[in-house]
Amino acid sequence: MKNFNLTSKIRKNIQELVPYESFRDHNSFENAVLLDANENPFGENNRYPDSTHKLLRNKLSEFKNVSAEQIFIGNGSDELLEIIIKIFCEPNKDSILMMKPSFSMYEVYAKTNAVNVNYLFLNEDFEINQEDFLKQTQNPSNKILFLCSPNNPTGNSIKDIDFYIENFNGIVVVDEAYIDFSSQNSTINLLGKYQNLIVLQTLSKAWGLAGARVGFGISSGDIAKWIYTVKSPYNVSALNQNAALKCLNDTEIYRKNLAEIIDQREILKEKFKGISIIKKVFQTDANFFLIEFEDVEKVYQKLLNNNILTSFRHPSIPNCIRINIGTSAENLKLVEILNQM
Repeated sequence: MKNFNLTSKIRKNIQELVPYESFRDHNSFENAVLLDANENPFGENNRYPDSTHKLLRNKLSEFKNVSAEQIFIGNGSDELLEIIIKIFCEPNKDSILMMKPSFSMYEVYAKTNAVNVNYLFLNEDFEINQEDFLKQTQNPSNKILFLCSPNNPTGNSIKDIDFYIENFNGIVVVDEAYIDFSSQNSTINLLGKYQNLIVLQTLSKAWGLAGARVGFGISSGDIAKWIYTVKSPYNVSALNQNAALKCLNDTEIYRKNLAEIIDQREILKEKFKGISIIKKVFQTDANFFLIEFEDVEKVYQKLLNNNILTSFRHPSIPNCIRINIGTSAENLKLVEILNQM
């Protein structure tokens, strides 16, 4: 968008906030005696982690071809969603704008911070109606637009994403948790063009670190500074930062597993064609399928009875279950049970 003024979008009380800064994070010492942070002097993990995540940001900057100053790290990208809402939305006054259906935590974090939620209801192909979007842009209370692409739980990528960023008079957050599984280009490529853009990604999905809870965002350096002003001092543990660095320093496993998941996605897609109870398999760019079934409740219960856990989406998405791609053996078991019905 043109003539974007970041300061005017930030809550006034946030603008006046003085960030917590760890003395150690901004100074270097050799063989220091650490008596400043009330830590236990004994133990392997007895020291507070780097609050600014320098090593991890530097490593991610290599992968994403952006400056480390543009990157911010969260305890999962969920934490970053809430921080962004806190920075840009006044409680009991402002609103977020989100697709529906989409990732439910946008709504949860908005409402827990007394921020209203407005919706862009997706059509039968799970696409945004651009006329509806343009009407919503006339609402001055809409301060943040959340776009999940590929979208959870539908699996499809958002078309013409530039259009929404260009025409929204506020912050646009593009949640790319599933981008590694997609052939679509990341909106990171658009950061030089749009100052109001924030791109969120995660190490939980394709990188296999869901247990470590490491999410990250990329934006202008100015937005990243505000994220670090508001976040908790030691929001990502040293253990989790080290797990992320270990993973990023050895990409062979990531690439191998990603290729296997994508291969299994294509195998499953073919096998689903021969299952009579499946009415429709929606197009997906993610590591899951949204599937419409005949007698969806019976299907869900049958799978559950066979210790196969899936995500029941009916009635919000009629007759649908979201099923993510597992190992080859797990996928074969899924197909076997579905073929019995």
